[in-house]
This record gives sequence, structure tokens and C-alpha cells, in this order.
Amino acid sequence: MSYVVLARKYRPRSFEQMVGQEHVVRALTNALDQQRLHHAYLFTGTRGIGKTTVSRILAKSLNCIGPDGTGGITAHPCGVCSACTEIDADRYVDYIEMDAASNRGIDEIRDLLERAAYKPSVGRFKVFMIDEAHQLTKESFNALLKTLEEPPDYLKFVLATTDPEKMLPTVLSRCLQFNLRPMAPEVVYEHLEHVLNAEAVEHDEASVRLLSRAARGSMRDALSLTDQAIAYGAGRIEAEGVRQMLGAVDRSHAANFVEAVARRDGPALLAGVDTLRERGLSPAGTLEEMTVLLQQMAVEQSVPGALDETDPDTPATRELAGLLPPDETQLLYSLALHGRGELQLAPDEYAALTMVLLRLFAFPPAGREPAPAAPGPGGSTAARSPAAAPASAALKAPVAQAVARTQVPPRRPAAGSPPTPAPAAPAMPPRVQQTAATDAEPHVDPAPAASPGGRPQPPMPEGAAAAAAARVAPLPARPAPSAPVAPAPGRPDPAAPTPSAALAAAMPNRPTAAAPRHSLPEPPSWLDEAPPDLAREAPAVAADFDLAEADVLALPAVARPPAPASRPAPAPLVLNQTALGERWAAVVAGLNQKQAVVAMVRELAMQAELVGIDEAASDGGKPAWRLRVERESLRTPSLVNKLQAVLADVAGLQVQLLPEAGIPQDSPALRDRAERERRQREAEQIILNDPVVLGLMSRFPTARIVPGSIKPQ
Repeated sequence: MSYVVLARKYRPRSFEQMVGQEHVVRALTNALDQQRLHHAYLFTGTRGIGKTTVSRILAKSLNCIGPDGTGGITAHPCGVCSACTEIDADRYVDYIEMDAASNRGIDEIRDLLERAAYKPSVGRFKVFMIDEAHQLTKESFNALLKTLEEPPDYLKFVLATTDPEKMLPTVLSRCLQFNLRPMAPEVVYEHLEHVLNAEAVEHDEASVRLLSRAARGSMRDALSLTDQAIAYGAGRIEAEGVRQMLGAVDRSHAANFVEAVARRDGPALLAGVDTLRERGLSPAGTLEEMTVLLQQMAVEQSVPGALDETDPDTPATRELAGLLPPDETQLLYSLALHGRGELQLAPDEYAALTMVLLRLFAFPPAGREPAPAAPGPGGSTAARSPAAAPASAALKAPVAQAVARTQVPPRRPAAGSPPTPAPAAPAMPPRVQQTAATDAEPHVDPAPAASPGGRPQPPMPEGAAAAAAARVAPLPARPAPSAPVAPAPGRPDPAAPTPSAALAAAMPNRPTAAAPRHSLPEPPSWLDEAPPDLAREAPAVAADFDLAEADVLALPAVARPPAPASRPAPAPLVLNQTALGERWAAVVAGLNQKQAVVAMVRELAMQAELVGIDEAASDGGKPAWRLRVERESLRTPSLVNKLQAVLADVAGLQVQLLPEAGIPQDSPALRDRAERERRQREAEQIILNDPVVLGLMSRFPTARIVPGSIKPQ
């Protein structure tokens, strides 16, 4: 007897044997029990998940006659009657399977429809199963539509496809559609365990897990791979043999890479890549295994204890989850996932793998700063020396305190109360006030600055101090005067080192002419006008600092884009409402409601103004209505005659229209425009008075409402 492959040998013969498709089994079972049968079924889903199997079980349920030959439609076919056995053997005369991949023309469909004209030969129903139905031609679908919609009582259609998007909507609407889902690796693992135990094949747990993941949701692929693994291992399935057969990478390599990246261990990472090259392991498989590992790590970090306890890799995964913070785990997962597409672009896949793994090295670990730059030629280095670190630390606190005070505007005194004197600036360390003679950073006494009361100022947090120092550092230094000038009474000596000059000198390697890195917020590009200039508040800030006027003028100007040219103001609306204008607007509104005027005739009616009515001015005895129209193209006789005919036929007005040149002041178009502007003003007023909008505008100085974004309902 010839060998039967596992995919055919263990094909389900009843709904009870189906695995992973409970939603489809439940719906079909209830429909069969209640005798609520549809005439056409459509099963969709990827390959190898049971579309043809469900079709055969459904055909057996419809035609099963029971072991004694007296059975009827049932959800539990017996499997021993002639209908069940012949359908399983694919030789039942009333069950016809057609592969649309090779029989897609209209001739095959016509032959199928000819068979539909005859009643079943031996069974209760004729079942036509069309596999890969999306490959039928458009003509074949059209020929099938009528029979598919209203088939005979004894005929059932079953269509199966892996791509329902390619099917005609008219076909989809005539079928009862069921979407079969890809199976989870756990479901595939349990079924493979059952099959291997039934076949008495020696295996280990790791090998079965590898096969279940490699199947990618397809049970048929899982059974085919199991057949291949049995042949590869000479009747025994082992993890190492399955890994070699699949070309998969051991989990230990992925774990070593994750650990090396987490510890920023470059030599260990490069050694791991060399090991992969020596053993001929796939870089794509390595990244794939890393994505699986990182996904499990992210699950463990977000929901501790959610991993499968029976998986032997779970303890190692939990240990690795503690090495990386959650944000770096997500970042590394994205790098590994997208890096698989870059492997084919590089001339060397292992070099591309190295670049993908080293990409996380460009991001500093959480809680640490990037490593300092390497020394350049001549021994110079961009990093600050350890001796200069105390000076930098001592400088950060007074700078941060001074900048923090600039964020609070001076409080205005109440009416009738004496002005409150501005508090004095905190004392600066004496060495900071000296001008640096070289580009090197001067040594600064690390003692904290003292307040006017003699108490030391508390140090600022390092992050805030660094940000404050970056904002104050770009203050430009003023050029020294060519000749000494005597200071004016009440003014400080220009030659004396001011706080701003001392700060500028204390920051080495800072370009003085460049714009500050952290400047005031720039206005959005969609503003018609620039927001209020925040730099004008500098004198108030200087008063709070007790700085000289010259230092305030030396502050760098905030970079702002040039103000755009003002838009031309729209033409003012001139609307002088009259009684005749009201009458003409009512007539035109009636015509528009009935859609009696279109195109240029409607434009003439909307742009015209009724300025006079002469009851006896026309030759035919009709009242003459004088219309004032500005555009000459609308005063043509053809348009006037058409409008006059519409007034007579629709509105019942037997009048003669006499157009004249002039600028209308009460036309229906002007009235509509005035109404739109009124509604627009009301809508804008509602938005401007909204408490949420007022709160946002007061919180963000540069916030503006986009012109034209407010639309009335």
C-alpha cells in the first residue's frame, strides 16, 4: 500500500475534528441543525487552513443518509454511508470540485451550468465546489451570476478563494461569506503533537515549536513540514535537524545579539556576526528570530507573567527583558523588522546585518549621555576636561537662576501703591566676572552663589541648568571701543565686565554672530501677520536683572521671518434693501427652489436688481420690469428672453424685462452674500468667545486662529 502523506491522512472528516476554525464550525452546525441552508457559500482565507475540507464536510452533511440509510440533513455525518465514504474518496457523482486556476474560461462554466439543469443522481443535493474562484474570468462570472443567485432547490454552490478582493461585488453579494483565519502557533503545536503521537514518531518539544512557527498559520504547511522533518531525521524529529532543514537560526544567537546591543558591547556583537558567517547561518533568519524574541520581551515588560510557562525559552526571555527598557525594546524591534528589507540592498548581507544591529548604538542608553568625542590631531579634544567640570557645574546654577527669572514678567504695582523695587540679581562668582583670555574655559570657584541675604542659593537640576546655559550662552560680545569714554553720571562703566559680557566670555567655542540655538518660538508659516514681538519685553527683563541699558541692547535679535505683504481688503459690501429688491429676491428664490433656471440664466437673475415697474410701458400690454445689470455679457437679448420665458411658464408672471447698465445695490446675490457674512461673523464670535480657545490663546503667546478655518454650520 502506498504511503499517504500526513496532510491527507489527517484531514478532518467531520466538524468535530476541525481545529482553529470554531467560528465557522459553529455557524454551519447551527444552520444545519435548524435547516436554515443558504444556496451559495464563500470560504476565504490563506492556503492550507481548511477551505476545501469544510466544503467536503458540508457536502457530506447535506447528503448523509446514516448507517441505516434513513438519515437526513445533519451536522454530524456518519462517515460510513455511501455518500460520506465516496465524498471522502473524491468520487461522489453529485459532488463536483472544479479548480478555477486551470478551468477559468467561460466554456468550463457553461459545461458546469449544463450539469446544473439535471437533478442529483444518487444524493439529496448537488454540490458544486469552485476552488480559487477569484481566477475566473469576468465573462465566466457574468455567466454564473443568474444561476448563482437563483439556483434550483437541489443545487448548492461552494466557492473558495484566497483573494476575495479580486472577485466581483455582484458575486460576493450573492454568497454567504465565511473568513477562515490563520491558526495560532499554539493550535498548530497541539495538533502536531497529536499527529506525532498517533504516528509514534520520536520528537522533542523544541522541534515541534519550530515547525508550528514555520507553518505561519497553515495547518497543511505544518503537516508537510513534519513529513519533511521525519524524512530528514530518518524517522526521528530533533530540534537541531529541524533548524538545519528550515535554515532557521538558534534562539541563542538572537539572545546574544540582544544582550550585546543592550550592554552596548560592540566587540561581542561583531564576534556574533563572524560566527554566523562561519556557520553559514542566514542574516534574515537571525533578524526574524530577533523579532520573535523582542516581541516576547515586550509582552513580558508590559504584562509580567503573560508568557507561556511551558515554553523552555521563557526563563531566558524574562532575563533579557530586564536588560532593555521598554522604549529601547520597541525601537530595536522596529530596527530588526525593517532591517530585513535592507539585507537584499547591500552587497554583503552580513555587513548589512552589522549595520542594522549597530544602529541602536547611535542612541544613548536611558539615563546616560553620549560618549565624548575622540581626541583629534594634536591632542585636542572636543570634550571638556575634568578640570573644567567644576567650573561648568558652578556656572550652571547662577545662569539657570538668572534665566528662570526672565520667564516671569515684573509684577505691576497696584494703583496708589508705591512701586516695588526690582530684586537684585544673584551674586556671581568672582572668577566668572573676569574676561577669558584664551578659548579654554576658565576655572570657576565651585562655591554656590549667595543671595543678597547671605544665604546660599539652592542648586538647579542639571537638566534645567544645561538648558538655561544653552539659552544664555549665545549672547554676543560687544567690540571694545577704540578710545576710553568716560561713563555718564548714573551709568555703569562700559569697560567694567557686566554679567552678560561675563557669561558670554565664560562660554568658549560659541559663535557670537550666529543665531541662538534655543530662540523664542517662531510664528507658524500660515500666519498673515507676525505675533507680538516678545523681544520688546527685554527692557522689563533687564530691569528685573538690574542690567545696564547697553547690555539690553546687546541681546541677540530673535530670528523672525519677514512679515508677508498684507492681503488686499475685499471690496466693501454695498446693500441698500428696497421693496422692489425684496420682491425680485422672492421671485428668484422661487425659481431656484424649483430649479427652473440654470447656468447663465440663473446668473442673470441673481446679479440683477429690480429698479422699476412700468405697468403700461411695453408694446404688448405687459408690465415692463427694469433690471439693473452690471455685466454686459448678462444683458444679451438671448439670456433676457430665456429668463422672461421662465418667469411666464414657472412663476406665472407675464412681464417684459428691460435690462439697463449700472451697479446693482439690492440683488439676490448681494443678499446671499450679506447673509453668508453675517453667519460667518456669528461663527467667528462664538469661537473667539469660547473659554477653551481663550485659555489656549493666553497660554501660548504665538497661537493664532488660522484665517478661513472657521466655517459656519
